[in-house]
Amino acid sequence: MKISSNFDSGNIHVINATHPENIELAINKDNSSDFFQWFHFKLYNTQPVTHILRIINAGQAAYVDGWENYQAVASYDRKHWFRVPTTFDGQHLVIEFTPAHSSTYFAYFTPYSFERHHDLLQCSQLHSQCELEVLGETLDGRDISLLKINEQKHNAGQPKIWITARQHPGESMAEWFVEGFLERLLNNNDATSRYILANACIYVVPNMNPDGSIRGHLRTNAVGINLNREWQSPSLDKSPEVYLVRERMLITGVDMFLDIHGDEALPYNFVAGCKVVHHIVTSKQH
Repeated sequence: MKISSNFDSGNIHVINATHPENIELAINKDNSSDFFQWFHFKLYNTQPVTHILRIINAGQAAYVDGWENYQAVASYDRKHWFRVPTTFDGQHLVIEFTPAHSSTYFAYFTPYSFERHHDLLQCSQLHSQCELEVLGETLDGRDISLLKINEQKHNAGQPKIWITARQHPGESMAEWFVEGFLERLLNNNDATSRYILANACIYVVPNMNPDGSIRGHLRTNAVGINLNREWQSPSLDKSPEVYLVRERMLITGVDMFLDIHGDEALPYNFVAGCKVVHHIVTSKQH
């Protein structure tokens, strides 16, 4: 038996994995932060027996109430994810599972890989009205990518709509939302999408926090900064993700801003912090 998390968005610390019915694990904290809740790991075991996996520090996680009625997700092929029996006793999160194959991935939510992120960017730019722009780099040297949709000089007077997602990297469902949004928006056969593109310029940042996503963080970037608390005074040395996006917003202007989030307690994505960020951006323009 072996448990591994040395991959994109992997996060787990193995305390004990000597017997399938007594596996003890702990979630690592975000770097330079006390936040933790995201986990993502792979279990290897050729024995088709019941495995009991206990995450022993779940009771100290960032959002303990989120464990109520929570069910972890698992996958054999990393494409199809399903819920697995999960309980929380106030301290330990317990996953009970009998594998049907020799290896199984487990995660907090269905992961959105960085490879899929790149695929999303490259496929989106194939649309005649979509252009990919790199705003700069994160602290770990990854691209901060912006999709500009319908930005032409003759559209200067049209409303500017900004959409960002995954300021909190553990909210992987936010980037899944963006993928679905772009799939419909860039569909030339969709009448609603054609109307929107004829009347607005749209700017999309599918992943505001690439470093945190790769590192397996819950809420922060490479140096433990919670990005959606940085919009008042971001800096290149602590929060370049927000700094660079905000600078671009100041150039284009912002008529509508949707900051996409998700969490354990809601069965849908939601928009958060928009009024605050919109006020900060527009107030700097006047």
